[in-house]
Amino acid sequence: MTETDIITGCIKKNHVCQRLLFEKYAGKMLSLCQRYLKDQQEAKDITQEGFIRVFDFIHQFKHEGSFEGWLRRIFVNVATRHASKRQISFTDIDIIETDTTMIDASVVSKLSEDEIHRFISRLPEGYRFVFNLNVIEGYSHEEIGTLLGIQASTSRTQLTKARRMLQSLILKSFNTVIV
Repeated sequence: MTETDIITGCIKKNHVCQRLLFEKYAGKMLSLCQRYLKDQQEAKDITQEGFIRVFDFIHQFKHEGSFEGWLRRIFVNVATRHASKRQISFTDIDIIETDTTMIDASVVSKLSEDEIHRFISRLPEGYRFVFNLNVIEGYSHEEIGTLLGIQASTSRTQLTKARRMLQSLILKSFNTVIV
C-alpha cells in the first residue's frame, strides 16, 4: 500500500490504514517528542495525543510537501502546547565561556545521533525547545516566538546560549579542544 493509499484510508477512518500509518511513523514521532519532553511517559502520552490530532485532521493534508513534514509540524505543535501549559522556563544560566574555543571537528563527527540527543536533552527546557525548533525543525525565530509566546529576540538569545552550553557539555565530556 502506498503512502497516498494509507492517507486516503485514514481519511475514510479505515482502522487498518490508521494502524499502518501509526506503525510507520510512531518511532520517529516518539523520538521527536522525546527531544522536547524529558519524561519518557510524558513523551509517549504526547505521541498518542499527536496521532489523535493527525487522524482528526488528516483530511486537511493538501499533498503539498512531504507528509512526514506535515506530521512533524503537528507533533511539534502538540509537544510545545503541552509544555507551555506548565510554563517553559526561559531563565539565564551562567555558562563557561567557550567563544574562543573550538570543538575538534573529528570529535563531533564521531558522536552518534543518540549521543547528540543526550547532550541536547541536558539543556534547560527553554534552551532545548528553542534549539530543537530552530536547528532540528528549521523554524525561524519569529515562528518560535509565536509558538512559545516569546519575543523573537528572546529566541535568538536562547539559541546562542544553548549552542554555548552544548559546546561546553561536549568539551567537558571529551575534554578535547583546539585553541
